[in-house]
Amino acid sequence: MNHDFIWNLPGLLVAIIVHEISHGYAAYLLGDDTALRAGRLSPNPLKHIDLTGFIFLLIFKFGWAKPVPINSNNFKDRRRGIILVSLAGPFSNMILALILGFIMTSGIITNRIIYNILMIMLWYNIMLGTFNLLPFPPLDGSKILASLLPAKYEYMFYRYERYLYLILIFLIITNTIDNILGPLIRLNLSLLIKIIN
Repeated sequence: MNHDFIWNLPGLLVAIIVHEISHGYAAYLLGDDTALRAGRLSPNPLKHIDLTGFIFLLIFKFGWAKPVPINSNNFKDRRRGIILVSLAGPFSNMILALILGFIMTSGIITNRIIYNILMIMLWYNIMLGTFNLLPFPPLDGSKILASLLPAKYEYMFYRYERYLYLILIFLIITNTIDNILGPLIRLNLSLLIKIIN
């Protein structure tokens, strides 16, 4: 088995699980128990992994998980609910990355292997949180953008989102996404370092 895969897997799975459970729990708090009934508040990674997105994460370092099912009709304010649920995943990744940063700089981790695993875990959380805020379907950023648009344009956005999805795939496969995501990840890392220090 590829050693890189073994090193990356724990951090990748933790980032995905935290991200998806946060979506589902946020929806639950807002009055929608669809994710709960679908078993998506489970720590079982098999409940959250989208095979294509997982493969992309391992190969291209960018990917996505299985979308959490929500019923926005259960929210008191549909648009507000979608925005909050969409933000919950990336926000939870950033918070976890911050916690990992404090742990790693505290000096309590003396084992080099554990330290490296935490470092990879931190990177995946920063990457996943940042990446998912981009405004391309099926990422969280696209749902936030759509919910901020007037109703007419929101409808058009969802009607043609499959084409935007193809644009995202193209950007990833051609590594063009690095030009967009790289500076944003570096910005978030620098902010994290400033907060920790």
